[in-house]
Amino acid sequence: MESRKMKIGVFDSGLGGLSVANAIKKSIPELDIVVQQDKEHVPYGTRSPEEILSFIKPIFQEMIERGCEVIIIACNTVSTNLMPELRRLFKVSFIAVEPMIKYAAKISKSKTITVCATPTTLASARYKDLKKRYAKNLTVLEPDCSDWAHMIEQRQIDERRIKTAIEATLGAGSDVIVLGCTHYHWIEKEIKNIAETRAQILQPEPIVIGQLKQLLKQLS
Repeated sequence: MESRKMKIGVFDSGLGGLSVANAIKKSIPELDIVVQQDKEHVPYGTRSPEEILSFIKPIFQEMIERGCEVIIIACNTVSTNLMPELRRLFKVSFIAVEPMIKYAAKISKSKTITVCATPTTLASARYKDLKKRYAKNLTVLEPDCSDWAHMIEQRQIDERRIKTAIEATLGAGSDVIVLGCTHYHWIEKEIKNIAETRAQILQPEPIVIGQLKQLLKQLS
């Protein structure tokens, strides 16, 4: 990698993107990272794709004008609903964060996995395609996490509510839990404590960092 300080953008509706940005800073400290949130409209998880697109177009345009050569969409809701449109609108390199169904299906021994995601992510064509391609022989459990992002944004973590949802999926035989919203990275520890040794917890930060390193090599 060249010594010049490359600028990249990390976008999420709220706090989830900070977790991704912190992981990138730790792994690739030489980058200049621009973190953008949409605090006015967070959370996105129950909004329509059309509404979300109207919010993010000016934000992405600003990141590009500030010199971002890569934009990491640290929002599963945006990635699963709007990537084709965003690639059409903006001539910049994107890395999209999506639910890790492919890897979850690969490592599950019980053939039952859990995907914790927002309603808009779960309703997306992209998410349904991921399930069809990689989890057609699996049972995919989708607990109600619709208020989790709001709970995390407000820093009012209801561990009882989280435990009820996670325990139900564990009781149904799930041995892999996919964190399909970057907000949930902030409660990864709580979920691991609930699951103990009964399930593996997957979140995409290591994969995103690997993809970014590969892309930076191509751009340098």
